[in-house]
Amino acid sequence: MNDTILETKGLTKEFGGFSAVNDVALRVRRGTIHALIGPNGAGKTTCFNLLTKFLQPTSGTIRFQGRDITRRQPAEVARLGLVRSFQISAVFLNLTALENVRLALQRVRGGSFDFWRSEEILHVYDGRARALLDEVGLGDCADTPAVTLSYGRKRALEIATTLALEPEMMLLDEPTAGMTHADVDRVVALIRRVRRGRTILMVEHNLSVVEGLCDTITVLTRGRVLAEGDYATVSANPEVVTAYLGTADA
Repeated sequence: MNDTILETKGLTKEFGGFSAVNDVALRVRRGTIHALIGPNGAGKTTCFNLLTKFLQPTSGTIRFQGRDITRRQPAEVARLGLVRSFQISAVFLNLTALENVRLALQRVRGGSFDFWRSEEILHVYDGRARALLDEVGLGDCADTPAVTLSYGRKRALEIATTLALEPEMMLLDEPTAGMTHADVDRVVALIRRVRRGRTILMVEHNLSVVEGLCDTITVLTRGRVLAEGDYATVSANPEVVTAYLGTADA
């Protein structure tokens, strides 16, 4: 279907005979926010690692924008527009917010070694870097060292560096994990802002975040798809209630 941006068929990953992901069929529609949820050990992280090619599947296929990416390398799929941010904030703490985003811009434009060049040459990236900081609500933090930012603002900075790679689709790994209520609200608002013109697939434990943000939810348990639909549909499924919603801090 032409509205499908990412699709898997029969996706399976075995570790020594144990199936962490088992025959997963996933279809993500373009322009939506799609969540993967499930209890601990359900296979969410393994599935994410398969989609972004940090793991190779035992069997099955992955297609992104019609291309078979099953055996591609992580850098290749990132160049195709499928970009992941990690559960633990991955920013350079000793650089300023502007320098972090500028470094990501240098990479996407093939200037990986521009940091050896003069400061004047590097400033060609400043305008776009500042625009990205504005987009994620960090316009007033351009000259702030990342190490001094709050946890929620570090996550916002990570999303800015992800946006610098010009993704068609963003994969967010527990974007609100470990945050205060105020930081959760800020990151949810940020995701709403940056979704325009993009597709987002996210692993998220906070069900109120999932309910408020996500168009489609896929529930995994024991490596298999248990249910799929909008929040009202999956939350009313008795098997989901037993396997996930009824599990404390799943």
